Amino acid sequence: MSDAGKPDHPDPALVLEYELDAPPAKVWRAVTIPALRERWLPDCDLAGAEPESSIAGEEVRYRLRDSEPPYRESHVIFRIEPNEDGGTRVRIIQRACDVALPQAANTNRCLMLAA
Repeated sequence: MSDAGKPDHPDPALVLEYELDAPPAKVWRAVTIPALRERWLPDCDLAGAEPESSIAGEEVRYRLRDSEPPYRESHVIFRIEPNEDGGTRVRIIQRACDVALPQAANTNRCLMLAA
């Protein structure tokens, strides 16, 4: 088996998936209407109160900022789709913004050695 198709750095995203009894439209309102979103994702956790992007009824992306130094930022994406039971499948994806992850020492790459 070959590793040719694998990226050098795997996607370091945190992915959570939930099945909810509520219809997709209700879940969409909960993640996009500020007064409803504020109850579980407060403005103080966001880098900006407005979404960075959205596809109506399907996906919304916010930028989060840590409240303590070094104030790292990340994206959180909410993907919403109907499930087979008439409810909603919600996938929450959180990914760090522009963070270079350290590379393992055993990457099997050619290294330059100083004499």
